[in-house]
Amino acid sequence: MQPSSARSQGAGQLPDQKSPLRRALWAALVYLVAGLVWIAFSDTVVESWFKDPATLSTVQTWKGFTFVLVTGSVLFLILLRQLRKDRALLRLQLGQSQALRKSERQLRVLMDNLPGMAYRCRYDRDWTMLFVSEGCAQLTGYEPEELTNNRLVSFADLLDEDTNHRLASDVKAALAAGELFSAEYSLARKDGREIWVWERGRCVEEDDEGPVLEGIILDISDRKELENELEELATRDPLTALVNRREIERILDEELERAKRYQRPMAMLWVDFDNFKDVNDTYGHAAGDSVLMSVSTLFKEGLRSVDSVGRFGGEEFVIVLPEMDAVGARETAERLRRQVEAQPQPLGDGNTVPLTISVGVAVYPNHGLTASKLCAAADQAMYRAKERGRNCVAMAHLPEQVHGGP
Repeated sequence: MQPSSARSQGAGQLPDQKSPLRRALWAALVYLVAGLVWIAFSDTVVESWFKDPATLSTVQTWKGFTFVLVTGSVLFLILLRQLRKDRALLRLQLGQSQALRKSERQLRVLMDNLPGMAYRCRYDRDWTMLFVSEGCAQLTGYEPEELTNNRLVSFADLLDEDTNHRLASDVKAALAAGELFSAEYSLARKDGREIWVWERGRCVEEDDEGPVLEGIILDISDRKELENELEELATRDPLTALVNRREIERILDEELERAKRYQRPMAMLWVDFDNFKDVNDTYGHAAGDSVLMSVSTLFKEGLRSVDSVGRFGGEEFVIVLPEMDAVGARETAERLRRQVEAQPQPLGDGNTVPLTISVGVAVYPNHGLTASKLCAAADQAMYRAKERGRNCVAMAHLPEQVHGGP
């Protein structure tokens, strides 16, 4: 808000003032003109009116006094007019100065209380900060003076190379379209901790500095953490912490597309616990949950880092094995079967129970070219394994190659 004296001057701008030299010359000119006019005409007029020498002498004396009085009055009026203008100008300047200080205080309070960091920076490779608010310390760990003009570190140093390139590309695209830009990225704080931030800004053209970016940066680490948790809940089985049915189906589709693209084999295992209903009926569902969690851990530890295992439902599990042919898939299935058979599973109360699994194996492209056909082939092979006595491995469409078990 500006004072009324400032607003009255047309958006608070100072009136156009003449230079001091021009004003002094103008005052001197007025004085000289008045003096010349008086000297040129006053003697002629007085001499024509007063013929007596004594009277003329007296009149000449009073004429001098009158000249001093007239010229003094003229100078008084000129100085009075100028001083009034100067006083009005000083009042205007004072009002504008007070309004500017008030505006700066309000802006400073606003900036310092923003839940993040307001900034003004050059549009260059280092994102050179010309101004940062006090929120800089809480956001980055650096004091404003350490980041301003790259005194200690540049803002670009807080980002990795890929993030810098992506941010530069996003800003360039937004500026080309004449739009505001926004981006989410991670940055490294002074203490080494990595946080996620959201930035929103615009470009301002400055005659003396070139293009300048202005905006705000907010810490969104809590939101990112919540998003990750929600993503985990959406893709993970809450009991075993394995991926759930929807996610393992997505992984299967993705790996199948990769196998088709590069003409490489890919295998999948369909695993079902043998007589698991007896465990639940005899020891209770809590004991059954303990067994499921234990075997899930065994599966994860017995597979490669590129393999994926998910709980398909109940006691059924699906394992996706990229870059693996039929021989390798059967060996993997046999190894897992033996590990489960050899290790009694905990019931959660200090006791254990023996457990076995039946596994069906299907391989792309031998047993199907689509995810649904591979799943159906592996599922059918698993049921054939159960029909052969359980605790064994069966290859899809090869019922005679069933082995293992009692």
